Amino acid sequence: MNKLIIQGSIIVLSFFAIWVVLNKVDWMTIFKVEEATKTTEQKLGDLFWDLINRTEKEIHKKEITAPLDSILTKICIANEIDQNQIKLHITERDEINAFALPNKHLVIFSGLISASENEAELSGVICHELAHIELNHVMKKLIKEIGLSVIISITTGNSGSEMIKEAVKLLSSSVYDRKLEEEADIKAVDLLLKTRIDPEPFANFLYKMADNESKIEQNLSWISTHPDSKERAEYIIEYAKNKSRIIEPVLTKDTWDKLKENLKII
Repeated sequence: MNKLIIQGSIIVLSFFAIWVVLNKVDWMTIFKVEEATKTTEQKLGDLFWDLINRTEKEIHKKEITAPLDSILTKICIANEIDQNQIKLHITERDEINAFALPNKHLVIFSGLISASENEAELSGVICHELAHIELNHVMKKLIKEIGLSVIISITTGNSGSEMIKEAVKLLSSSVYDRKLEEEADIKAVDLLLKTRIDPEPFANFLYKMADNESKIEQNLSWISTHPDSKERAEYIIEYAKNKSRIIEPVLTKDTWDKLKENLKII
């Protein structure tokens, strides 16, 4: 009987202790911190994209943007990602590159589309960058590489344009650390499979680009900043091989061929 009384007393005391602690937590401060973080990310994304938009030519031609939008739409719907939050930009540049900016900006160079032999290869890279966005890798990378104080100084206007340029360069031409890259690759495979896109072409794209790196290094930004491409391709295939898959095309062959043709004449 005494044991039951003691156990009951402990439960009651624990309840009141937790209640007291929770009441002392400044929830408004926590929510304000979260709100401030979101505002900071929005400002960074706008600043970074504004810089890129002033130096690069964004493609608005419907024959090019519509197929990319169709791929992104199918990926987002299949994976319950709010597509309205993703800001897709296609820029006219020969580099084989794609990268994510804060506030869910996704930048794709026309050179990447040209280098992709099929929609599945391109979709794999898109899913890899979407994975960085969904896993919040972009802000993690910035905080690790340049520090929170510098990020705040950029958004408050207390940092020069050179610092903004360096931050953009960091995201567009520098690899994430090995752990984050592997997380993004695995997440990309899951995104592809849920969209019913075969992940194997993505692995093949990594193999192909790694083999060609020495020949076209100057235009191979995305792959040259991912130095373990062959190893990544192997674990992508290994991870995907035991997953059940139903494959469906996103674009018709005619639409894909016209996309590639339109890229040649922009």
